[in-house]
Amino acid sequence: MELVKKYFPELTEDQISKFEKLGDLYKDWNLKINVVSRKDIDELYLRHVLHSLGIAKIQNFKAGSKILDVGTGGGFPGIPLAILHPESTFHLVDSIGKKIKVVDEVSEGLGLKNVTSFNQRVEDLEGNYDFIVSRAVAIMPTFVRWVKGKIAKENKHERKNGILYLKGGDLSEELKDYRTAKIFELSDYFEEDFFDTKKVVYLPMKFKG
Repeated sequence: MELVKKYFPELTEDQISKFEKLGDLYKDWNLKINVVSRKDIDELYLRHVLHSLGIAKIQNFKAGSKILDVGTGGGFPGIPLAILHPESTFHLVDSIGKKIKVVDEVSEGLGLKNVTSFNQRVEDLEGNYDFIVSRAVAIMPTFVRWVKGKIAKENKHERKNGILYLKGGDLSEELKDYRTAKIFELSDYFEEDFFDTKKVVYLPMKFKG
């Protein structure tokens, strides 16, 4: 939790309380429904919470924004981002029911009113979003195909609507067809070794192949 406060010193008391509760809720639910590895649950705030919040270092979501988290698993990056942006709406989708159960229970335990979950494939989800976020659920061409037509045309932010994708390693081959993709190194924002190879990829809606 100190890690989160270190990099996000402007948190309100309510946000600090929610981030503090989040660790215990995940530990409790992970014993019943294993969605995070044992090693990762011990380092939840580094490997999951702060990693998720890396997106917020690249893009702050304005009040009234709609964000879609694809393949959310147990709720990452959606739940940490929802705590940080209480006036934005987050839709978390995953095709695996037990993972969405954890999302629902954690959201309820935290009293998050801005999170809605969907147990279905993203291709079957209706609606448009300002930004689509995710954490390495597929290579970019596959992901782009999944979310086609789900990005809103009207921009609320200075940065154009698009995809914000948490990835690691060498992305040159995967992104070679996306000339407008921008890569942000999370090691520029966080000093822990875990982030040495971690990145946020931004792909605007009107990308050029």
